[in-house]
Amino acid sequence: MTNHRTGHRTGHRTGHRTGHRTGHRTGHRASSAARRSARPSVDCRRVYEDASPSDGVRVLVDRIWPRGMRKEDAHVDEWLRDVAPSTGLRRWYGHEPSRFPEFRRRYLAELGDPEHRGAAEHLRDLAGEGELTLLTATRDIGHSQAAVLAEWLTENT
Repeated sequence: MTNHRTGHRTGHRTGHRTGHRTGHRTGHRASSAARRSARPSVDCRRVYEDASPSDGVRVLVDRIWPRGMRKEDAHVDEWLRDVAPSTGLRRWYGHEPSRFPEFRRRYLAELGDPEHRGAAEHLRDLAGEGELTLLTATRDIGHSQAAVLAEWLTENT
């Protein structure tokens, strides 16, 4: 699916090129060394979209609970508020696409802060275990913290 406003693909697996997902399992359990060397399968989706059996673990990565969404309707396995951008960074960014490169740089720096580190490491562990879907309420997923996290997890897991 393509976001008509930005032209970015949404709801896709990172690394998706020819119809195959990154980190796709072949039905057998690989050795722990092989699992560590394989890229994780990380997807970004809006929390308002229907859950899919292929989602794996569904983690909400927003600091604030999505407006109008009942917790029992979200089908969220975990809500990691502490991996979300700081309130100051989120307010500065304001989902302005022209600020995204600087937002990405600042957010990646924040992931190393003590406030974010534990949640980021937990998310990395989840990505290493199997299918992972990062959920956000943001309309423009391609310019969201979920997209930054998915890229970071794919490169650093």
